[in-house]
Amino acid sequence: MVHFPGGLAGKSDGVRRSDNPLIDKVKSTWRAQDGETAEQIFTKVSKVAHFIPRGWEVGQKIDSGELVIFSWAKHRADRTSDEYTVTWEVAPDGTLKIVAPYAKPMELGWQAFALSLIADEVTNDESGVNRRFLHNPANFNFVTTAQGKLGDLLRRGRCTIGEPVGVLYSPTIDEQQTAKGGLWRVGLSVDCNVSGPSYFTRDGVVIFEKREGQDWEPQSFFAKLIATYAPGSWFELAEPKDQEAFEADRKVLSK
Repeated sequence: MVHFPGGLAGKSDGVRRSDNPLIDKVKSTWRAQDGETAEQIFTKVSKVAHFIPRGWEVGQKIDSGELVIFSWAKHRADRTSDEYTVTWEVAPDGTLKIVAPYAKPMELGWQAFALSLIADEVTNDESGVNRRFLHNPANFNFVTTAQGKLGDLLRRGRCTIGEPVGVLYSPTIDEQQTAKGGLWRVGLSVDCNVSGPSYFTRDGVVIFEKREGQDWEPQSFFAKLIATYAPGSWFELAEPKDQEAFEADRKVLSK
């Protein structure tokens, strides 16, 4: 995952305040897909990730609207120059949208945002990373399939989550993209204590993607099995040729 920048918008006057109407609007009206407010998400994330809230402010006005900025730091001793920001753009019609791609997992709820930050901590060799949270299947229940919630299915399939773990948002897929909006992507490596060929049950690659306004779609071979069959029967129909699909998925996850 790319290390995200600290400042994504100019500071208004360097003074943080919480009584501005624009800030109040973001606090009161923006919601994640599960109904959580931004402050609820920040409070929960601060308990599991290196995430220390610093405060709200209004950024410089831009052509497409006004900016509301929430600043946070990884460590209590970090200076203002080391802070990161979550920025909302408030359009003239009152529409709110998160600007920074790294913060877009917030829209899926606090667990998705926490997972994305913790995965980034692993990438950047942060000390004291909360790997227990990263490896807890219950934290992936925001991904839903026709068979049920992903975390529940992995648990029932006796799977443990390894690394790498990726939860991120891509603004565009490619230059020829016809669908509007970007997509969220969840990628996991799992070991499952079930019968089946070792190339299925060890280092299995689970990749799901979700376009804005759409349902989650399985992208890897293993993810398609999870979304189609009941836990425990994923590998009953496995054939030797399927190993090629698994190896290809592993290469994608390791990028």
